[in-house]
Amino acid sequence: MTSPDELVRAMCQAWANPDPAEIAKFFAEDAVYHNIPMEPVVGRAAIADFVTGLLGPFTAIDFDIHLQVSNGATVMNERTDTLRGKDGRDTPLPVVGVFEVHDGLITAWRDYFDMAAITRAFGG
Repeated sequence: MTSPDELVRAMCQAWANPDPAEIAKFFAEDAVYHNIPMEPVVGRAAIADFVTGLLGPFTAIDFDIHLQVSNGATVMNERTDTLRGKDGRDTPLPVVGVFEVHDGLITAWRDYFDMAAITRAFGG
């Protein structure tokens, strides 16, 4: 059986060649994905739809995990997510993620980052 640590690492790796349906398979049916500056997304289907929308201006997102720790069902990582723009521009985003894993699936994912970095990158 895959450990929570291994599952989170595999999900992070999946974003390098993103397929929203494949990414959604890492999540429980009633999972909650919350980018803290935004509203939470609830449910596997909604997560797949969110990933599809998020990837609109990007070809991929590379997750560079600097540190990852796990304790039972909880996994936390500090990472830099590099958003690979379709325009050839890469945007690095420092992130801390907290994951809850139960029965081999992610049930909660909370990412903490500075929304101003995204706004600056996209001229918002």
